[in-house]
Amino acid sequence: MIKSQTMNVYVGYDPKESIAWHVMVQSLIETSSMPLSIHPVSLKNYSKIFKRKCDPKQSNEFSFSRFMVPYLQNYSGTAIFMDCDMLLRSDISELFQKARSEPDKAVHVVKHDYVPKDEIKFLGQRQFAYPRKNWSSVVVWNCSHPSNEKLDLDFIHNGTGAELHRFTWLEDHEIGALDINWNWLVGEYSSDLANANVKNVHWTIGGPYFNEYSNVEFSDEWRSMEAKTFRCDQLHSQKVNAK
Repeated sequence: MIKSQTMNVYVGYDPKESIAWHVMVQSLIETSSMPLSIHPVSLKNYSKIFKRKCDPKQSNEFSFSRFMVPYLQNYSGTAIFMDCDMLLRSDISELFQKARSEPDKAVHVVKHDYVPKDEIKFLGQRQFAYPRKNWSSVVVWNCSHPSNEKLDLDFIHNGTGAELHRFTWLEDHEIGALDINWNWLVGEYSSDLANANVKNVHWTIGGPYFNEYSNVEFSDEWRSMEAKTFRCDQLHSQKVNAK
């Protein structure tokens, strides 16, 4: 269990989006003003404690394992969960400061209120519409909050998708709000609003690492971060080719 009060960030990992995970983590490192402890939420790593069967509606491997964060933190301190199909453009420490300034909140999320525009998303997966959709894709956890103790492994393994993704173990007043720019849904919001204020880009429909979404909004920024992520490999290749 992780008991320290450092800036712990958990990023969902799925093998089919591994490149997205690495680029997302690079963006966290590039923009953070404080030291980070970054944890991949990978089923392979958590196989001894996470036993929930795959739900046919889930679009990635971390759809439910994301809710283990308070347990992994021993119900202590502040931690953040984020999907891997994102790109940070601002300092993640702002979210930790937000959480610590409102200790009465069990979580902070962007409270999206929308109906998906597309019925199909990346890799031909069906896009499901439901209340509080995408609230759980960025969660700032107050793991010390007493209400989060209800989120034990039994609930995580047996609770319905609706119960978990709608945060039903919490009272509404225990769910704090984040600015929409911390979970900007590309393709779901008007492009006129996509500007320098977007702090975290989220390609929920499909990211630039998929051919069919290679030219979506902010794709150039993603490719620029990709180049930084794999710079060592590129330099090594250049040296090898020069011999």
